[in-house]
Amino acid sequence: MAISTYTLEQFIADMQELVDTGVDQQKLFDTGSVYLERLVTTPEAIPEEYRVPAGSRGRRASHGSYALYRGAGLFVSSVVWGPGDHVGPHDHKTWGMIGVAGNSIQETRYRRVDDRDRDDFARLEKDRTTLVKPGDVSLLVPEVDEIHAMDNFSDRNTFEIHVYGQDLVGLPRCQYSLETGQIKEFMTTRFDNC
Repeated sequence: MAISTYTLEQFIADMQELVDTGVDQQKLFDTGSVYLERLVTTPEAIPEEYRVPAGSRGRRASHGSYALYRGAGLFVSSVVWGPGDHVGPHDHKTWGMIGVAGNSIQETRYRRVDDRDRDDFARLEKDRTTLVKPGDVSLLVPEVDEIHAMDNFSDRNTFEIHVYGQDLVGLPRCQYSLETGQIKEFMTTRFDNC
């Protein structure tokens, strides 16, 4: 008897069909997170070269960011966090789902507690810290619950699948300084494989 495996191609087809139906965000998250859980519990569905750090090919030797699919209202990528990798508080400006496929990662969520009257300043308050483990899916809700920092405190690589409502390349986003409150705009310009 053959064991059926959920493939990357099936996941993309399922997600694109879901996005194309125009469901509301709650239905998108409810159904999409089930699809993503299926995918990240079969990590071998992702080609090996997208489950390891980019090494000399990328900007950060212990990190890897790979675009897997770009479609109408849907962007899928794999991200590898090497031991000790850290990224400070940042936002996404689109809905997102992040599923851990290998190892684990610490995610710290923040909420804005300022009155948002300045474009260059934000006061953040830590909301929660979660150790996200294989099979877990984290949801990002624009303007509501999307500012987070990521840390791989382990001695192994962490491998994730990221799913967004927009392609991150060229999408203006923000980094936040906890110390000064400064907001700095940034933009992803490319992924390690393109």
